[in-house]
Amino acid sequence: MASKDTTERALRGYLTSVKEDTMTGVSFMIPFVTIGGIFLALGYAAASVFGDVESVFEATGTLGWFLAQIGNAGLTIMVPILGAYIAYAIADRPGLAPGFLLSYIIQQGGVLVAAGNVVGLSGGEAGAGYLGALAAGLLAGYVARWFKSRDVPDVIKPMMPVLIVPVLTMAVLSPLVIFVLGVPVAIANAGLTAFLTGLQGGQALLVGAILGGMMALDMGGPINKVAYVFAVGLITEGIFEPMAAVMIGGMVPPLGLALSNFIAPQKYTAEMYEQAKSAVPLGLSFITEGAIPYGAADPLRVIPAIVAGSAAGGATSMALGVSMPAPHGGIFVIPLSNQPLGFLGAIALGTLVTAVLATLLKPDFDVTVADLERTETSTQGTPGD
Repeated sequence: MASKDTTERALRGYLTSVKEDTMTGVSFMIPFVTIGGIFLALGYAAASVFGDVESVFEATGTLGWFLAQIGNAGLTIMVPILGAYIAYAIADRPGLAPGFLLSYIIQQGGVLVAAGNVVGLSGGEAGAGYLGALAAGLLAGYVARWFKSRDVPDVIKPMMPVLIVPVLTMAVLSPLVIFVLGVPVAIANAGLTAFLTGLQGGQALLVGAILGGMMALDMGGPINKVAYVFAVGLITEGIFEPMAAVMIGGMVPPLGLALSNFIAPQKYTAEMYEQAKSAVPLGLSFITEGAIPYGAADPLRVIPAIVAGSAAGGATSMALGVSMPAPHGGIFVIPLSNQPLGFLGAIALGTLVTAVLATLLKPDFDVTVADLERTETSTQGTPGD
């Protein structure tokens, strides 16, 4: 029994470590994604005013071309950055370069096509995407950490972090990552891209509902991040609709709960009424964590309400074909959407669904902000005060 408990604790600790290392990579990647997405969107916007959107990358020297080049650079480099900093989180500096280079090489379609021919698999033109980078980063980190922990003579130690560990890690992992990992993941990535590109009707509704619901389920936790990274990875493939669904799904929980708090203050404690005031700007800024105080206080009622609202908003967004090329920014990047009104409408619908469900599910509290306001008014009106 003790052995089983020890094994479970070790497994739980390992999974927690993997999650933390992955989140480190995501946190370092997000600024590159943000710059890339926004500048690419600005490039398209400039091209729509001064030229042809479809030929923005051929219009060398124009404003739209320069902006698009910056955006494309950010979105290209973000995937290797993910792998690099996952490896860095595990092995520190010795893991950084192998994590970057291994993640970069499996984004090169020509390399993976040639590797596929060697192993007898056809495909890989699209590269391995962020899923490949995530796996490559983890592998590079663990192998680099193992090499880093070896006992070596003192004369060799100064060369370990900058020469020996990075080179040995690349030498050991390059065949594995390119031939065994890169080719199958690239083929799967191409299939996923084709599926998402061809989404119509009920399929789009289902994907939008799942992505939106995932964004709300743990309000900024690992499930939320999985949906977010999934949508961000698709931006590099030119698929912007899932990003809109994810952003809407992340904005709805704070907004919907704040609206419920405002229209039904008797359902919430007085402290929560103040929280609602800060939840609004957080929700508008695409910071789902603004809903956490509500979820922590009453998870059994709040979580179903926010998941339903975010799923409704995400499904509506996908059904309408709303796109969002920017990976962050909330209401401030709505002008970059292909359907700003559709984007706002999906947010409004999801917010309303969450507010209605939360209000219906939650019971009245004994002491609410409304009670306090009435007491204060009564006290102020008492003669002799």
